[in-house]
Amino acid sequence: MKKIAIIAALLTLSASAQLALAQAYPTKPIRMLIGFPPGGGTDIIGRIVAQKLGDLLGQQVIVDNRGGASGQLAAELVAKAPPDGYTIMMAHIAAIAILPSLMSKLPYDAQKDFAPVSLSAIGPNLLVVHPSVPAKSVKELIALAKAKPGQLQYASPGAGTVQHLAGELFKLQAGVDMLHVPYKGAAPAVIAAASGQVPVIFSAYPSVSGQMNTGKLRGLAVTSTKRIAAAPALPTVAEAALPGFESTQWWGFYGPAGLPAETVARLNREMNAILGTADTRKRLAAEGAEPAGGTPADLAAHHKADYARWEKVIHSAGIKGE
Repeated sequence: MKKIAIIAALLTLSASAQLALAQAYPTKPIRMLIGFPPGGGTDIIGRIVAQKLGDLLGQQVIVDNRGGASGQLAAELVAKAPPDGYTIMMAHIAAIAILPSLMSKLPYDAQKDFAPVSLSAIGPNLLVVHPSVPAKSVKELIALAKAKPGQLQYASPGAGTVQHLAGELFKLQAGVDMLHVPYKGAAPAVIAAASGQVPVIFSAYPSVSGQMNTGKLRGLAVTSTKRIAAAPALPTVAEAALPGFESTQWWGFYGPAGLPAETVARLNREMNAILGTADTRKRLAAEGAEPAGGTPADLAAHHKADYARWEKVIHSAGIKGE
């Protein structure tokens, strides 16, 4: 009996110590990895969150940009980091839900090596055309593409990007044949579209909003399931012509696999508080994105669904990673 009592006491002390550690978190600065260079959408969204998260946690959240390979470099660092809550990641959909189907080999397992914390934001792409394109609606664009199979071109920031996949999903669901023209980045792709060189483009709102405002490009629809605050007059592709169509880029808040449940709960609680503020919503809207939030299970389910969606599109279109 004495031995049992001693064991019970030790277990109680261990549980108490773990609880104390969880309550003490964080006791030092936290590093937030971002897999893209400063100034891009992922960096902007990450920094919006980092400053407010630091205030709520009482510790500085240091943004660490590790741009390259569509977010692979940052994802690998997080996957291999100690699961102590001091290395986290604002991940873009590319590294988590697209590259696993696009690349033959990755230095991490997107399904097993990360602990989901919270879906942070969701942003659609816009289906935009040059004014010389006679189509004034999505239905008219589909009719035009069917009348000229293989002749209508669409631009993207590169093969395998979210924008490219939006175009391929559009082709599959509309039953049309359009020619993909990849560029090395969003800026040259938008310039090509605005000049009429490649008349159609799927692009993030910040990249084309200026050209739309000056009449150099004409928006037809957004690729999300609902209209966005930044462009409320634009219908969704689903309501305009293709029911069920959805193609968004999103950002998720992750840590390494094995992150303690108490730490996940704390980070999730603070993230939801941040996403619920009017200031955050306003700043995200300027980027053509909307706050998401929810539970870690919500992020895991969203991740799984998009993983399956893009795996099907990538294999159907025969897209290979570069």
